[in-house]
Amino acid sequence: MSDPVIIARSAENPAVQIIRFNRPEKKNAFTRAMYRTMTDALNAANSDAGIRVTVFLGGEGCFSAGNDIGDFLAAAMGGGMGQELIDFLYALANAGKPLVSGVDGLAIGIGTTLNLHCDLTIASDRSQFRTPFVDLALVPEAGSSLIAPRIMGYQRAFAMLAAGEAFTAEDARQAGLIWKVTAPEEVESQTLATAAKLAAKPPEALRLARDLIRGPREEVITRIDEEARHFAARLKSAEARAAFEAFMRR
Repeated sequence: MSDPVIIARSAENPAVQIIRFNRPEKKNAFTRAMYRTMTDALNAANSDAGIRVTVFLGGEGCFSAGNDIGDFLAAAMGGGMGQELIDFLYALANAGKPLVSGVDGLAIGIGTTLNLHCDLTIASDRSQFRTPFVDLALVPEAGSSLIAPRIMGYQRAFAMLAAGEAFTAEDARQAGLIWKVTAPEEVESQTLATAAKLAAKPPEALRLARDLIRGPREEVITRIDEEARHFAARLKSAEARAAFEAFMRR
C-alpha cells in the first residue's frame, strides 16, 4: 500500500518540502496516523535550515474530504480522538516558515480550515470549500472561528462555518481564503513555482515580515484549545452520534 501522506522535497527546488495527501480511495480523509506524519514534517521544517517553505498538495479533483468520519464515530461511541489532531493544529499555528497550498476539487472540513493557516493558496476553478461542522453536530476547529471572521468578515465566516454553505474557488478568493484561481492542470505547477519564489527570498527578512503580518500566535493557540474543548464534548453528544451514523449509512 502507498503511504497516505507522502513527504518529499521538490525535484526542482529541494528547499521546498511537499506534504502530499495520498489516500484517494477515501478522498484524502485524514486519519490520526496522517496527522502525526504531517505534524512531524512541519516540526522538522522549523529546525531544518535546508527547508524554507512547506507545500500542501492533494490529488486530482480532491484536496481533502476532511477528518475520517470513522475516527469521529469511534470517539462518539466512547473512544478518544487522541492528541494527533490537536498536535497538527499546533504545528500549523506555530509553523516558522511559509506554508503554501495547492487545492484542486473538494476541500471539506479541515481540508478547508488548514488553508487559513497558509500564507498563499492556489486553487483550481473547480474547487469547492465547505465546512459541515454544525451539520455533523460539531463546532468549528483549527482556530477557524477566530481567523475566518478576521479574513472574511462576520457574515461570510458564519455562512461557511455555521451555515455550512459551499464556497466556489471564486467565492473563496473574494473572501480572502485563497490567493489565486487557476485551471486544474496548473494548480501543482503554479503552487510549486510560488513556493520556489518564496524559498529564494532572504530567509530572515521573510520570517520577520511573515511574523509581523501574522501577528502573535498565542491568541490562535488559545482559540484552538477552546474549540477543541467544545469539539470533544460535542463528539460525545447523542446528536453527533446520530449524524455520524447517518453519514456512514450513505
